[in-house]
Amino acid sequence: AAAARAMGTAEPDLYRDTWVRYLGYANEVGESFRPLVPVPVVWASYGVATAYVTADAIDKGRRAATVSVTPSLPLQLLPPPADPSLSPQAHAQDPAKATRVGVAVVDTFIWQSLASVAIPGFTINRLCAASLALLGALTRWPPPMRRWATTALGLATIPLIITPIDRSVDFLMDSSLRKLYGVPGEPPAP
Repeated sequence: AAAARAMGTAEPDLYRDTWVRYLGYANEVGESFRPLVPVPVVWASYGVATAYVTADAIDKGRRAATVSVTPSLPLQLLPPPADPSLSPQAHAQDPAKATRVGVAVVDTFIWQSLASVAIPGFTINRLCAASLALLGALTRWPPPMRRWATTALGLATIPLIITPIDRSVDFLMDSSLRKLYGVPGEPPAP
């Protein structure tokens, strides 16, 4: 799919190839600003990131529902049908499709929850807490300066942690959950 997108033959993925992707980083920004804003603002940033994760998982489920599988042909994406064949009843009649959709939704939701919300949120939270404590113990900066420095450090760290966390979550899921349904990173073939 990535090669097809690079060649301009496939539609870009709204949740991975556009500005919408940055909504997944909202909680890291919220954690960076924790020393400066009320806690409900930080929790709201988790709400934005969780909405992004959920929307991406639903989108991947819909995409998996439009995959046509025939014994003689490889997987291929088809345009969404105009009829209601993507209803839950249609999935009940086609267990392979239901499995494909379920795996796509669950895999995406778990991967995104770990790689976009839980692990980076925890990382930035602990980094900012430690830096605020260290700045308080090692400097004579006034509290507002320490809080702004902590926020700047948290924001500067976000781009540095994305790739290592993504790769670690890939490894974790390839070594565990994805073994249950086949090829690492791909839903099972029916």
